[in-house]
Amino acid sequence: MRRFVDEQGLGWDVVVGRESWGGMVALFVPQSGDVMQKALSADSHAEAQAVLESATDAELRAMLAQAQPKTR
Repeated sequence: MRRFVDEQGLGWDVVVGRESWGGMVALFVPQSGDVMQKALSADSHAEAQAVLESATDAELRAMLAQAQPKTR
């Protein structure tokens, strides 16, 4: 799990998630509000985790900007 702050000062946690078809996603969980998700180009949980761990806060903010609301 990574924590970062967006441009509006809101704190987010980002974790790896997996879709039902097996695709890996970044799940952005805000301190309050809706969970967002962004598809990752990764073939495994470990690879997806490495992508998130190596991303800078600026890269995470860019991913969040492209994310869509998570549907249940």
